[in-house]
Amino acid sequence: MLDRALLEELLAEVRLAPSVHNIQPTRWRLVNEDTLLLVEATMRRLPAADPSGHDVRLSHGAAIEGLSLALGRRGLRIAEVEPVGEPGASGGLQPVARIAIAAGGQADGLADFVSARASWRGGFRPFDQPGEAALSMFSALAGDVQLVRDTDSIDAIARLADEAGLHFLCDDAHRAELLHWMRLSRSDPSYERDGLSAEAMAMSGVVAFGTRFVLGPLFPLLRRLGLAATLASERGKFANSALALFHRPEGEDPLVTGRAFYRAWLAMTAQGLAACPVSVLADRPASNRQLIERHGVPKGRRLVNVFRLGLAAGAPAAVRARLPVAELIV
Repeated sequence: MLDRALLEELLAEVRLAPSVHNIQPTRWRLVNEDTLLLVEATMRRLPAADPSGHDVRLSHGAAIEGLSLALGRRGLRIAEVEPVGEPGASGGLQPVARIAIAAGGQADGLADFVSARASWRGGFRPFDQPGEAALSMFSALAGDVQLVRDTDSIDAIARLADEAGLHFLCDDAHRAELLHWMRLSRSDPSYERDGLSAEAMAMSGVVAFGTRFVLGPLFPLLRRLGLAATLASERGKFANSALALFHRPEGEDPLVTGRAFYRAWLAMTAQGLAACPVSVLADRPASNRQLIERHGVPKGRRLVNVFRLGLAAGAPAAVRARLPVAELIV
């Protein structure tokens, strides 16, 4: 059933799944013809931004869903995902889950949108009639989303996002870690491999050049001068957008959450909507709590992320930074 050639073919699609900061922490080991071991590359953890490892585990979950979609296109399926205990990392690799593969899979319509899905960090154009219809269709199909449309609420959430973003940027370790994963120049050897490229972040060359100084040596001074908040603000990017509050059951394993997260994002893409997670809103407890209380997140659910979504005012980045398939097999 499974062999090296088929695994490489599958991973060419699986690697397109989203991961926090695009760090791509998931690795794969072929155990036998019907078993894969999902392994974490521990050197790609985010000790400042994700000390509990929740977001990395959620990223693994998205990769598992990517595997499921790729298998279905080939008449195969995931029969079981068995989380593995933590016996300790070896050689920088930590076993996460044992995945059993079986025949009998069916193609999933969302698989057709894997290559088109991307994080849109640019602006949006006003919703037209087809756009409104697409948003309504997504809202009707999405079971884990609260949609926010009114402009006053969106503006309030945009201000809350700026507050949350600045809160994290004011932590030196968090800011340094973010800057480490930002690829602000095409001369960076990792520009097309991983991380957050200037193009993917919709940064012009001048802005990208300045960002390394604004988030680097100049940040303490800019903060003292009261300029850091203005320079870091992304409030303008919320114009003409809708917001989708993505929630899941409290206590759910992030491996399961990650699968649902990826499917929700693909469902947006399937409707022709561009989307970008505003993760700081969910990551900061204060903003997470406010959004749950003010926007009707059902009891017993937790806010996992917030998507800014709408009609893209521009073209997506030409380059999708991804690691070579060969590096994903261990």
